[in-house]
Amino acid sequence: MSLQPSHKPAIPRRSALYMPGANARALDKARTLDADCLLLDLEDAVAPDAKTQARGQICAALEAGGYGAREIVVRVNGLDTAWGHDDFAALAELAAQKDCAPNAILAPKISTAADIDAVCAHVPDGVALWIMIETPAAIFNLDALAARAGDTPLACFVMGTNDLAKEMQAALVPGRAPLQAALSLSVLAARRYGLCVLDGVFNDIADMAAFEAECRQGMEMGFDGKTLIHPSQLNPCNTVFAPDAAEIEHARDVVAAFDDPANAGQGVLKVNGKMTELLHLDIARQKLAIADAIAARSAAVTKEA
Repeated sequence: MSLQPSHKPAIPRRSALYMPGANARALDKARTLDADCLLLDLEDAVAPDAKTQARGQICAALEAGGYGAREIVVRVNGLDTAWGHDDFAALAELAAQKDCAPNAILAPKISTAADIDAVCAHVPDGVALWIMIETPAAIFNLDALAARAGDTPLACFVMGTNDLAKEMQAALVPGRAPLQAALSLSVLAARRYGLCVLDGVFNDIADMAAFEAECRQGMEMGFDGKTLIHPSQLNPCNTVFAPDAAEIEHARDVVAAFDDPANAGQGVLKVNGKMTELLHLDIARQKLAIADAIAARSAAVTKEA
């Protein structure tokens, strides 16, 4: 489980499930799924002749609401396509007239800081910007991209590992050796500027063992969560990207040890047999904040049911 900056509220983003905008039944079913984030998709998951229909269905779903505690993100088409401007216009109209805009807009094929600036001109006030990291140019521009968080609504990197592997002419193999440099650099850039960062999708829906292994790899690399393509991936993903009972217990012990007046002024303590510094106290507090946020979201979802 990665840790978000302590000055920001803890927001669970363990699982971010893509839902095709052209499938009205999927948009409806999403209201019942145990996903932290729903990525309502107008781009890759929608055929060209279904783009207009998908836009209308997503807007209708947002207007109807009912998604509860789930974070709602709409992936639009690029501004350089025939549909991108209309996607942004429809979401802006919802934000202005219906007060039911998504929490964020996910923009594809962002490669330069100028791309972010162009997109930001169309993002409604109060809506965050998430961007796909899926081109070689984006990898070489990661620092410049993440730096735009300082004065734009940019809030999250989303790895587009399928597109990135395609552009690299690389194989998607167990362990993802060809992508590890890009993945790590993306996490580093995101963390430098206080951004959330989500891992890419896993394509083989039937291979749950390999999926769980990739979730664990992403968690260990520092990702906040993972993007998903099927509801069956939700439970294992949520489990891997959440602190387990032992981690929570140890985090509480660390906080309690440093809060003990007998240890006032101490920079290093031994907690449960482990050398524990102030940096570990920060980690413990962040883990507890994430655990509390997950529990609150789960309680809200249960109440909706």
